Order: sequence, then C-alpha cells, then structure tokens
Amino acid sequence: MKTNDALMSSHMPFSAMAASGTSGMPEPVRRHKRSDLSAMGEPQSWIMGAALVLGLTMIVGFLGYIITIGALTFWPKPIETVTLADGKIIAGEVFRSDTYKPPAELLASRTAEVRAKVEQDLGYANRTLYRVGNFDLYGEDFVWVPDFDSKSVTYDKDLFYIERQEWGPFIGRITQLDMAGVQTANPSQEELQKASDAARKRKAEIFRLDGVEIAGINHELDKLRLKERRAVLTYGAGSKEAADVAAEVARESDELRAKYAVFEAEVTKLRQEDERFTVTLETVDKQTKTLPVSNLVRFYQANNLTTADKWSIYGSRWAEFVTAQPREANTEGGVVPAIVGTLTMMVLLSLAVAPFGVITALYLREYAQQGYLVSFIRICVNNLAGVPSIVYGVFGLGFFCYILGGSIDQLFYPERLPSPTFGTGGVLWASLTLALLTVPVVIVSTEEALSAVPRSMREGSLACGASKWQTIWRIVLPRAAPGIMTGLILAMARGAGEVAPLMIVGVVKLAPELPIDFTAPFVHFERSFMHLGFHIYDVGFQSRNSEAGRPMVLVTTLVLILLVLCLNAFAIYVRNRLKKAYNVGAF
Repeated sequence: MKTNDALMSSHMPFSAMAASGTSGMPEPVRRHKRSDLSAMGEPQSWIMGAALVLGLTMIVGFLGYIITIGALTFWPKPIETVTLADGKIIAGEVFRSDTYKPPAELLASRTAEVRAKVEQDLGYANRTLYRVGNFDLYGEDFVWVPDFDSKSVTYDKDLFYIERQEWGPFIGRITQLDMAGVQTANPSQEELQKASDAARKRKAEIFRLDGVEIAGINHELDKLRLKERRAVLTYGAGSKEAADVAAEVARESDELRAKYAVFEAEVTKLRQEDERFTVTLETVDKQTKTLPVSNLVRFYQANNLTTADKWSIYGSRWAEFVTAQPREANTEGGVVPAIVGTLTMMVLLSLAVAPFGVITALYLREYAQQGYLVSFIRICVNNLAGVPSIVYGVFGLGFFCYILGGSIDQLFYPERLPSPTFGTGGVLWASLTLALLTVPVVIVSTEEALSAVPRSMREGSLACGASKWQTIWRIVLPRAAPGIMTGLILAMARGAGEVAPLMIVGVVKLAPELPIDFTAPFVHFERSFMHLGFHIYDVGFQSRNSEAGRPMVLVTTLVLILLVLCLNAFAIYVRNRLKKAYNVGAF
C-alpha cells in the first residue's frame, strides 16, 4: 500500500501535490530562456527601415532643391534701387542674402552707431548680393551690400532689365532710340518692341546668309580642294587624270566663288543697315552705352509687370533655353547643342552596349563550358565595373582615337591628313568608350535574366525538336528581355552622367556643328559634341563668374534629370510590355 501511494505521489503534478498538502517538496522555479538580441529580427528591421527613410529623404531633398531652384531661375524678379550711405546708387536684382563678419578695416570707416550695432550682434552683420549687370561698364556682375551701408531702397518703374547678345544683362533706362537717323527720346515699350522685331528679322536673314548659304559654299569649296588633293595622291602630281580633276575643280570653284561674292555683298549691306538702328542705354549712375537694336534679346520694365507679363517672360526664357544656341561663355542662352549631343551619344551607347553585352552573356551562360576559366572571366567582368571611368577615357583616346581612328584616316581620308577626321575625339568614339564602361552591368543583368528562365522551358523546346539556337532565340531571349532591359536602363543612366571620359574623347565647350543635321549623311560620327554633364561642369567651374553660372547649372541639371527620366521611362514601358507578353513560368 505504501508502494502504491509512493508511485501515485510521484506521478502527481506539483500543483496537485501542493493542494493535497504534500510536504517535503520545494516549489518549482520557472526559468525563461533569453534570446540573444542579434537573433531577433525587430532591431535589424528598424535599422534597415531607418536607413531606407534616410536615403529616400536625401534623394527627395536633392531633387526638390534642384526642381525648386531650377524652375524659379527664369522667373522675372523686381529691380531694387539702393542708395548707399556714401551717396552712391546701385540697381539690381536680389540674388541672395547671408550673414558675415565684417572685417575690422571696413568697420573702422563706419560710424560709431554702426560699430556699436555690429558689436551688439557679436560682430556679425547681414548683407545682400545684388546682380547689377552692366559688366562692360562696371567690370563685375554682382555687388555685395551690407545692411548697415543701405540707406534707402526703392522700386523705380522705369528701370529696364535688358538681356543682350554680349556682355550679359544691362540694368538701367533706355534713353534714346535711333531708327536710321530718326531719333526718339525715352521711347515707349511698343516702339522698342517694333524696332526689336524688325532687327530680329534682319539678324535672322544675316544668319541664314552667313551660316547657311556662305557656310555651304565654304563646305563645297573644301570638298573640291580635297577632291583635287585625292586625285594627286591617287594618280600622281603630273598625271593627266590629276590635271583633268584640277581643271574641273577650278571651274566649279570659280562658280562657287561668284555665288560667294553675291551673298557676301548682301550680308555686308544688311550689317551696315543693322548698325544704323541703335539704342542708348543709361545706368542709374548716369553712364551710357549705345549698341545696335539687334543686340537686344529681351527687355522689360521689371517693376511694372503684370502677372501675365511675368508668365510670358518665363515661358519665352524656357523656350529659348531648350531651342537656342548658348552665348556668354555658356552662361546665357540655350543648351540645344548639349541636348542633341547627349541624346545622340546615349542612343549610340545603347546600340553598342546592348548587342555586345547580350552576346557575351549568352556565350557565358548558354554555350561556355562551366569551369575555372569561365569563373575567372566572370570575376574579371565584375571587376571591370569598379575601374575608374577616367581609365576608360584614356583607353578610348589611345585605342579608338589614335589607333583605330588613325587607321581609318590613313585608309579612307588620306587627302585630309595631317588634319584628322576620325583620328581625334568624336561622338562615335565617346559612345564606344562609354559602352565599354557600362557593358559589365549589361552582362551581369543579362546572365541573371537568362538563369531565371526555367529549365523546363528549355527542355520542352528541345524535346519538340527545336535546335539549341532556336530555343535560345524563341524561348529564352524573349523571356529574359525584361531583365536585359533593366541592365540597359542602368547602363544608360550611368552613361548619361559620366563626364571624365568624355572630356578626353570628344566633348567640347562649344560645338559649331551638331552631330546630327539635315546634310548627308545626317549623322556625323566624327564630329565633336556638347554634353549636358560637361556643360554643368563648364558653367559651374570654368565661367568667369561662378555666381552668374550657378542658376544655369541648376537648370541644366534639371534638364539632364528630365532627359534621363524620359529615356528610362520609355525603357521601363517597353520592359513592362515584355513582361506581360512573356510571363516567365514553368510548364
């Protein structure tokens, strides 16, 4: 009986034993096992989420700054007329304000009241940067004015903000309009606009005759000269064939020179007539400047504008920016050559990098026998993505320009030597250089896309009697196309922002001729070109005044971002269509 009681008590739970009054057994202690913090996912999730939010905030903040400043750059601002404590008068747009510490020698020449106020503010004072323009008269575009030197500020309604072809903006008054001897003092806005429209037509006609007709004749004369030189190189200097070509060239050259003389006379007449229509400008400190009416680009009374006038000026400035040639060392005017050059380079880059990258990835994934050699090649491809871009630029200059381009000149353009045609930087060599720079991205993304296609699809195609190439062409590649497009998008985005290689293999500050025009062969691979990325660098760091170039830097950055977004949006649209058409799945 005791044995049974002992067995029963040994199988009783601790709670029942305590309830039954069993003594001699201690109360059990529950132990909770603690997990290591690194084994719990919540802290890592919060850290990664915070990093994501921080990154998105930085991107949105940067884009917001670019869009805000870039969009407001062309908005017309009022002109302040500032009377200084010493009696000097300046007029200009408020560019920006900040706080600074005036030097001791500057404060020493000010009144005791000014010094006391600066000392009260711990030695700091506010100042305003005014864009006064009139660089040809003042020798500077901007003037800092401390607040303690500003005596009064007014907004005169008769002040004009005048954009010119040369010397930047002019801020002042238009005191006289001379229309071929007929002078009008203090002309009205309507009279000025009428004279400006007529001058713009004369300027356009001069540009047509000089930039199209005369330039075309010079181009034909140069072609005839090269034709004669080629005949000499081909047949010999004293041969009959070379003499016949020389006679033909001389006859055609005489006809072209006769046309040239006619056009030149017309241009000279128009320029002389254009110089008879002038305006006289006056600054607020009574300095004057006389210039042709055709030199005026845009003018308006900044303090006498309606809302509709401001929107009209804003729209005309944007239209000029995206359709006109640059001027004033690229700090004024438009960026259409840079837009055309960037688009041309990105299209050629895509046409070069896509087939090369896809073919390489196809061979590595589908045909090459997997082993140490293929693994080594993949490692090399991945490492190529980390090579500095300037190294690619040096390689492009040495291989594409000097070796390949020099050989092309020797074979096909010997008459142009020693002046190089393809043996120097151009849009073709720049595109191929950037294609080499971005091809590792396309290879890696294409390999990943090919490996994502289910093996059952390949086996099903082969089982139906298709060859390996037919399987790749009709089954694998269509379903891997979205991944290939992803790599191409990344390559285009990186290629659009690279500047260092382009500075070596073709990009220039100002290109007189576009790489694409309406003359055969329409796409000129040998020409140098302008690029939006280099344009940003040039205006921001190479212009005579960084303050004047900063707004143009932000606007050009905005245009480059929009251009890349448009091209990427088109590529993403194509990729999404391909995803819908070839939805990857197993049988």
